[in-house]
Amino acid sequence: MGAMDTKKAMRLKRKIRIRRKVSGTPERPRLTVFRSARHIYAQIVDDASGRTLISASTLDKEIRGKEKAVSKVAAADEIGKLVARRALDKGISSVVFDRNGYKYHGRVKALSDAARETGLDF
Repeated sequence: MGAMDTKKAMRLKRKIRIRRKVSGTPERPRLTVFRSARHIYAQIVDDASGRTLISASTLDKEIRGKEKAVSKVAAADEIGKLVARRALDKGISSVVFDRNGYKYHGRVKALSDAARETGLDF
């Protein structure tokens, strides 16, 4: 087993441990974050119905043009603002944050801080 396999396995263990405690309801859905080497994705999910209500990523047309000139942390900040605006437009003001096993720093922290500043409550 290589180093990357071990890293991924440990993140998945943390993810399962977190998901035991965190779940989204129709009143307070779950904001989940996934980060790859190049991109960052955010989804607001209602776990009761198993549906994704809102999603945003660096692959969206609104962000794609700006993304190349900025850092990954700045792109995560933009995604946080975008997902919060979309949530507020749909009437969702309060969410539960799911960091998906990642450490709460860097891109994950930038995304959540930007979402809070834009008006999401969590």
